[in-house]
Amino acid sequence: MDNKRQHTNYDVIVIGAGAAGLIAAGRAAHLGARVLLIEKMKRAGRKLLITGKGRCNITNKLPQSEYFKNIFPSSRFLKHAFNNFFTDDIINILHANGVETITERGNRVFPVSDKSVDVLKAIWKWMGEKNIDISYNTRAIKLLLQDDSVIGIRAKSGDNTHDYFAGSVIICTGGKSYPATGSTGDGYELAQQAGHTITNTRPALVPLITKGDIAGKLQGLSLKNVKAIVWINDKKSTEEFGELMFTHYGLSGPIILTLSRNIVEKIDEGLKVEIGIDLKPALDEKKLDARLLRDLNTHGKKQINNIFKHWLPSKLIPVFLELLQIDGHKLCNQISAQERKKILSLMKDFRFEVIGHPGFEEAIITAGGVKTTEINSKTMESKLVKNLYFAGEVIDLDGNTGGFNLQIAFSTGWLTGQECLKM
Repeated sequence: MDNKRQHTNYDVIVIGAGAAGLIAAGRAAHLGARVLLIEKMKRAGRKLLITGKGRCNITNKLPQSEYFKNIFPSSRFLKHAFNNFFTDDIINILHANGVETITERGNRVFPVSDKSVDVLKAIWKWMGEKNIDISYNTRAIKLLLQDDSVIGIRAKSGDNTHDYFAGSVIICTGGKSYPATGSTGDGYELAQQAGHTITNTRPALVPLITKGDIAGKLQGLSLKNVKAIVWINDKKSTEEFGELMFTHYGLSGPIILTLSRNIVEKIDEGLKVEIGIDLKPALDEKKLDARLLRDLNTHGKKQINNIFKHWLPSKLIPVFLELLQIDGHKLCNQISAQERKKILSLMKDFRFEVIGHPGFEEAIITAGGVKTTEINSKTMESKLVKNLYFAGEVIDLDGNTGGFNLQIAFSTGWLTGQECLKM
């Protein structure tokens, strides 16, 4: 028998069992729809499990007005979705299904257990088994279109191909980031079959590779309450205050990931990109210089490497002394005014040249995707093809770190699962 002649009918087909797809399938099923959820991997929620370094930063408790400042490039597109389903709604679902949450610094919400698997289990419990068929190891390869409307999909599982028909199809396939979790851009190909425009896709929230070996010498060191300033072709661009971390190849941590969205674009354009770290942002140069001078005078007969312990984390000290070309055994009262100015300058502008990034393999999120002007923001339905919907990362929307991206997935998933049934 020709496998392509196998047919199955549903009310809704959801492609992708990530955060957006699970919520979309659950919402539609709760409203009485017969749902098919297909997933190319052998299990659901692979990317959800690794978010927040395995802790799962579920959402962020900031008000909508602050959300819009943390989402790009057209955050207002999400206003209706957020009005329908927002932070308290996902938190209430988790609480009702056995997961208590805690709100941490920056209004970030995590499960009290610190285990992302608990979040996934709670969503499964909320979804229930009624009305949902799940097909793993199955990839959607074609949209079935008829008279400017989607009527189903063609999917492949192993060597078998199967046509599934439905009143609505929701694409929740994610972007291209962390391809090992199944996000390899399949949704973009499906959207293009329907005539949609895919804006330039690129890694966002990604660590940065820096020139030289200095970052490698500091691998594992985290710096809190510092300021990172981006310089593009020697002109100051943007800055972020908070925490960063050194890796064996460069820089990472919350503020670096936030800055990376624009840095990736500039690197791709071939521009010179540098990051200057202000290790003492609470002190201007005049106040910092006065402190250095006071400490040097007070501890004049001590070696400079001992006084650096008052100024910097211990792991930074040998690197600083090397860059400054100062002998660590030199006495404080022997430090010249010129050397003090060099110390001051390096503390206020610890400079790194950015030469690249690890790509989609280590990017938390994908920037770019299905153009929002081709999607109805009140329903998430395609403006080009009837009964075709989009939710989550596949859309040209991405947020800063802090739970914003998962909330986008939850909110758009909920809206599609609801609106796709309003014929």
